[in-house]
Amino acid sequence: MPREYVARDPKTGKRISRRKRSVKKSEGLAALSPGSGPWQRLPQREILALATGESAKLEVSADGRKLKLGRIDAIKALHKVSESDAERAYEALVDALEDDYPDVRIAALKSLPPFALRRQGILFHCLSDRLLDDEESVREEAMACLRKVAPMFPSGCEELLRRELRDVRKEHRDNAFATLNLAAKEWPEVGCLHLDEIIREDDDDLRVRGSKILRTIASRGGAEAWDLISWSLLDEEVIVRRNASKTLTILADVEPRVAAILVESSIGEDDRTIRQSVIKALKKLDIQSPRVVQMILRGAADKDLEMRRACIGQIAIILSGQELREAAGDLLKNEKDPSLKRRLKSLAMDPDFEGTEEQKNLKLAPAEYVAPEGEEEVRQAPSALREDDKHRSGRPPSEESK
Repeated sequence: MPREYVARDPKTGKRISRRKRSVKKSEGLAALSPGSGPWQRLPQREILALATGESAKLEVSADGRKLKLGRIDAIKALHKVSESDAERAYEALVDALEDDYPDVRIAALKSLPPFALRRQGILFHCLSDRLLDDEESVREEAMACLRKVAPMFPSGCEELLRRELRDVRKEHRDNAFATLNLAAKEWPEVGCLHLDEIIREDDDDLRVRGSKILRTIASRGGAEAWDLISWSLLDEEVIVRRNASKTLTILADVEPRVAAILVESSIGEDDRTIRQSVIKALKKLDIQSPRVVQMILRGAADKDLEMRRACIGQIAIILSGQELREAAGDLLKNEKDPSLKRRLKSLAMDPDFEGTEEQKNLKLAPAEYVAPEGEEEVRQAPSALREDDKHRSGRPPSEESK
């Protein structure tokens, strides 16, 4: 029996193991579910009675075991009730969100996202209260609930999210900005709405956090997003400007005209990180645009070495002939860097007049071939006919060949 083939690394000889398949996270509506658990075994007709306390316990079989499920399990399954019982289930969920026991409130928060697809009512108001809960575990579950529902119901969570973004507690503010980023991916206008308020705040931390979301809305946010980026590029806080400058390469792909305007306004920025972002965006712009050509020429004379190096590298692309030599000659007068000086000298040189003999003769037409004396006579001398040649020509063979 042939041996099974074993794949090995050609360098080390070690066996190449198969990668374990990563478990994909639930997306879309599936992400709203409370998560798998024994509650999924509950019959639909028994859920409401258990959730309201009309029934105490229910025994179900799971993996060969007998499990007793109660109110908390039923609360997690409230979103599965029939449409005829939906209103009573909504009332049971509201009661559970206001319950005295933290475990019940946590279970209700887990059930809130999928149930909100059927009824909203005052559910988001209850969620707002739970974010202010005295129990830390309840607040943590409420923050997780907010991350799920805000991208699905941005208008219903607008005021709630506005408050959480400005919460002085770090964990709440962290969660709120993560939630806003998720919502902005689905609804760019929602991101623009909140960022328009945040970038006007005096709190530097708010503006810094908000500027990180500019990349999310840059490609699909339209004119509102462009204005937000433009204002952030002028912010007094350098971190805000850095985060805003990272959107320039994105705009260069989707809105090159807008990107060219923003790059031009930021080309004189002193911060090194911002200049690097500007250079990356500048290289992606259309070099046939007159505005871009002028930016490259100005950048070639910039005080920053990296900016000059990047722009001088583009000059040979946007200019040619006498224009290129004149521009390189003007830049050479003030250039101090040795490598750039050598580069500019080569660009400013006219090979027809200042080049080597080979360069000067490169454009000349090739001379005709002149054969040496005697070679031409040898080529023209008729060669003696051999017997085969005579046979082809029709002449009779010689006596020696007979």
